[in-house]
Amino acid sequence: MTNQNNNKKKWFTLAVLILGGGTVFKLPWLKDAFYIPMMDYFHLTHTQIGFTLSVYAFIQTFGYLISMYVADRFSKKKLMPVALIGIGGTGFYLTTFPSYYEILVIWGLFALFAEIAFWPVLIKSVRLLGDSNEQGRMFGYLEAGRGIVDTVIAFAALGIFKWLGEGVAGFRGAILFFSITMIVIAIILYFLLEEDEIKEVDEQGEKVNKNKVALKGALKAIKMPEIWVVAFTIFSVYSVYIGLTYFVPFLKDIYGVPVALIGVYGIINSYGLKMLGGPIGGFLADKKFKSPSKYLRVAFAASIIGMIIFILLPHQHLNVYVGVTFTLAYGAIIFSQRAVFFAPIEEVGIPREISGAAVSIACLVGYAPSMFAFTLYGSMLDRSPGMEGYRHVFLTMIAFAVIGLLISSYLVKIVNKKKELQQNLEGNQFNA
Repeated sequence: MTNQNNNKKKWFTLAVLILGGGTVFKLPWLKDAFYIPMMDYFHLTHTQIGFTLSVYAFIQTFGYLISMYVADRFSKKKLMPVALIGIGGTGFYLTTFPSYYEILVIWGLFALFAEIAFWPVLIKSVRLLGDSNEQGRMFGYLEAGRGIVDTVIAFAALGIFKWLGEGVAGFRGAILFFSITMIVIAIILYFLLEEDEIKEVDEQGEKVNKNKVALKGALKAIKMPEIWVVAFTIFSVYSVYIGLTYFVPFLKDIYGVPVALIGVYGIINSYGLKMLGGPIGGFLADKKFKSPSKYLRVAFAASIIGMIIFILLPHQHLNVYVGVTFTLAYGAIIFSQRAVFFAPIEEVGIPREISGAAVSIACLVGYAPSMFAFTLYGSMLDRSPGMEGYRHVFLTMIAFAVIGLLISSYLVKIVNKKKELQQNLEGNQFNA
């Protein structure tokens, strides 16, 4: 096959993966667009919705231990469609408006399908698509593409909700739309994705046990310190990223931004920055800094300086658009980091055959802030209402960024050492 055909196939496969990645979280994160209908028609309180998401986060976190084995044991061609059909099928049951305890079980199933069977496999597949010089762009395009698909499907569901009267029928119609869309995309993925090459014979040509190979790969990944350094870099980015949520009440409470403008800000903050930050982060990582790790380090430094300046500003006397512009610019930095934070897995030389296990470890540690950071930031605002509480939140974001700067500096050191060893090895081979 020619290079041109290989290139076309690569980008086509990425587009197919984006299609799945942009839809898989629509039902688990139903609250994003339908928080009030969830309260009205599932008869849930704020606390119950929060506990439902906690159940999801709990199974998500510990489920990554299982996905260390699953992601490398089974092919994406089977895992990803099964996961989407699982979520879509569970969504059909959700339209019966089950009891609170049944809803807890449903969100547990969502976590199993979306976080264990789908997400690590998606990240692994994107990593394997590109070489070491295009990891930043690959993950950047994934993030931007997911933002586009996410936005289109979310607005389509809102259109159905409105078309059916914005009541119980509309809510049921929106859930059915999400469910059917996922099942249709699952079928598309099954026919368009290729089977993974899973090792069936060893170096001596003897047939190997696939279960043992997957478990051995998981243990090998756990013992590699480079994976843990990448994982804690993601942890730092994600801790700061969660803090972006509190820009919304900050603008309302401190700047008095009208509710209508807050809604526009929320859409730009959730979807616009993802579409913008992905390609920018990928381009800078690959083309400007020639290294995702170096870009992450520079972005951490920029976020620390930016937030220090932001805290020192006299917010009570500034124009509202200054606050909006500054927070969106800060968010763009963090979204560009989020777009490429899996890319260093390739840079530190994690063997490709254990990519699934490596991504699962990175997810296990990297997404752990979702279990405590919302509570941490929220409690600061409850304890100290007004500007004082927000100052505590922003200082904590700086603290996480400083931790990220230190870890990413160590990550860059590892990458440089790997490159030096590789160059010496190639030099010795050339001289020989």
